[in-house]
Amino acid sequence: MKKLGIVVATLVALTLPAQGGAMSFAATALAAATLPLVIPGHPSVRPWPIGHGAAYRPPAAARVVRAGRPAGTLRCARGGASFELHLELFAAQRVIVVPAGIGIATPMTRRGAAVVADGCTYPLWTLAPGGVIEVRGRRLDLADLFVVWGQALGSRRLASFMSAAPLRAYVGGRRVHGPVGEIALASHEEIVLELGGYVAPHASFLFAGGGT
Repeated sequence: MKKLGIVVATLVALTLPAQGGAMSFAATALAAATLPLVIPGHPSVRPWPIGHGAAYRPPAAARVVRAGRPAGTLRCARGGASFELHLELFAAQRVIVVPAGIGIATPMTRRGAAVVADGCTYPLWTLAPGGVIEVRGRRLDLADLFVVWGQALGSRRLASFMSAAPLRAYVGGRRVHGPVGEIALASHEEIVLELGGYVAPHASFLFAGGGT
């Protein structure tokens, strides 16, 4: 099953202030939006709705990233991506938007929903909303991305959401067990994280430059 790269262009890049504390599903499931993703016709793509509220649209940059300081062991530097992968996030069967600007230190230029790095970038960054992650030349895992993003990732935690049920992870459409943060990042990988209700995970993603 392939998901078109054009989905990136259909997500609205709304960067809102971070929400304090984690949100329970008792509150968020009731507040979930009914607004569907508008995706050009393709039989393998189901239009899952984006969740309602700022928690479903987390901001791109933590304070450390805005200042260009080290994020854990990761440093801001100049240089192009070595490869791309795709990440999809769901809470209570609603899409959490992966925003543009993760891992890009200021200064940056905004061009509509996308951003252009005018300075340094961390080894993982996003140029547009929709989940395509650019990765630069070293062995990294999913925990590294969330450190740069400044969002929480744990066995029962995904960004601002918590659940009594464990966080589920899928790579290439297959369930992955063990610590989610230890999932290694690889070229053209499709990674899906779900907290709460089940969403049938995509097995692959059709990238703009080719490859799945």
